[in-house]
Amino acid sequence: MLKSFDTTLNVLTDEQLHKEIAPGKNRGIYLLGHLIAVHDDMIPLLNLGDKQHAGLFEIFVKAPDKSIEAIPSVKELRNLWKNQMETLVPKLERISVNEWFEKHSAVSAEDFIAEPHRNKLNILLTRTTHLSYHAGQFVLLR
Repeated sequence: MLKSFDTTLNVLTDEQLHKEIAPGKNRGIYLLGHLIAVHDDMIPLLNLGDKQHAGLFEIFVKAPDKSIEAIPSVKELRNLWKNQMETLVPKLERISVNEWFEKHSAVSAEDFIAEPHRNKLNILLTRTTHLSYHAGQFVLLR
């Protein structure tokens, strides 16, 4: 999914990323920042370290598009996405099969006993589905 998304992202111009997905909806630049923030959130959830871009969560997850004027440029966001994937993917590849079924950091040990599906693999699956959903929106920007 990441390679497919990168292919789509790389064919879009900066001008296309400034367009709304549909009239009155999010712009591509906002969705790119959103994806960076959400994937950045995976790092501590999977116990792989600290967030790299913690400030983006407020801008691209908690706040709606166009509510904050000063956001990073498309060029900056493209670089952040590329760097984030270069950091995150190798970390994901080092997780063993057994580790994928361990609890993620947002669930307590007690809750995990009752809900063992709240594991690291579930985080990866939900983020992959999330990326797939937004990748479809990026196609509309062409």
